[in-house]
Amino acid sequence: MTAAFVLGINLFIAGIFAVAFAVVAAISRSAHGAKWISLGYATGVATILFEYLLPTQTNPVPVGIAVFLTYLLAMTFCVVGVARHYGFDPRWPVIAGIWIVTIFTIPLTFSIPYASPHRVMLYQSPYFAMQLLILLALIESGRRLKLDLLLAGVMATAALIYASRPLIAWQLGQASLAQDYMATDYAAISQSLGAGTLVAQALVMLLVMMRDTTAEMIVRSETDPLSSVLNRRGFEFHAEAALEQGDAVLVVADLDYFKQINDNFGHAAGDGVIAHFAAIMRDAAPDDAIVGRIGGEEFAVLLPDAMLSDGRLYAETVRGRFATKQLPILGVNQRFTASFGVAQRTASDSLADLSRRADEALYRAKAGGRNLVRVELSELRAANEVA
Repeated sequence: MTAAFVLGINLFIAGIFAVAFAVVAAISRSAHGAKWISLGYATGVATILFEYLLPTQTNPVPVGIAVFLTYLLAMTFCVVGVARHYGFDPRWPVIAGIWIVTIFTIPLTFSIPYASPHRVMLYQSPYFAMQLLILLALIESGRRLKLDLLLAGVMATAALIYASRPLIAWQLGQASLAQDYMATDYAAISQSLGAGTLVAQALVMLLVMMRDTTAEMIVRSETDPLSSVLNRRGFEFHAEAALEQGDAVLVVADLDYFKQINDNFGHAAGDGVIAHFAAIMRDAAPDDAIVGRIGGEEFAVLLPDAMLSDGRLYAETVRGRFATKQLPILGVNQRFTASFGVAQRTASDSLADLSRRADEALYRAKAGGRNLVRVELSELRAANEVA
């Protein structure tokens, strides 16, 4: 298989992935780096076209420099893309440093005889450095899922390939002229290795983006956009899973006289009150709590590994903060209150059973005058019997 044929395959692959990442960037809000990676593969297409021009040149240096720098530019775009997707700064000072050193060493690189392994070493050094930057972004992200580890492994392999090319050139020998590069064994092997890493890096990165896009869609489908806590569907899904792990307490809450807020001050004010109450519930909850908005002005919080006293203390904390906070919303400057019901899970409880008993306690809080916390009667009776 000749190097020219492999180069044609690389051209086709780079074009396909440039389009693929552009499509991902267009349809997914979470794929923040896709447009950069698309630009990187598109620039790689330009690099390959320059390589096809190289054998036709009387003076190969200008086109050789174009090949050298456009490929480095393509890698730079990919560094930025991976860093953006993983939520990291691309390390612009380091990237700038690599470019400055590369440009200043171009006269030296292209003055060394073409067949020299030292030229290959200088030529591959900035590529190796850029590949390490991608690997560093993956490591610093702290993400250790299987696809992230696979991507890190692929990037590390690509870095080793760049580092090994001087040795491959020394073992196989190089052409004496740049125009003859395409006819050498080194070119065939180098382009084949490039094709393999090109495909591997792109495919794994696409899988990572698809995984993260799917996760974002799941989160969005389970999240209430007004309150930023779980919606009913999301709450029930996560709460049922948590109940399988052991003891838990359910706290349900309902905003007092909420219809009057909407009627007197408008629905925008009512939305503001809901968002504020949800923020208090979320901030007061422990890290493992499951917080959801299960109705218009109804909320529920499941506290795993908690006792009834923990639930009551949590509910009192939220009640007190909400009732004492004077909340100016869209011209409304007054205090609001909420009522709470608390129930302890028993061994045989389903989520529906637990919710029913918590709701009964909530109804007693409403009947008792609102702005109250009430716990389920069965637990109170059990406590009195023990006493």
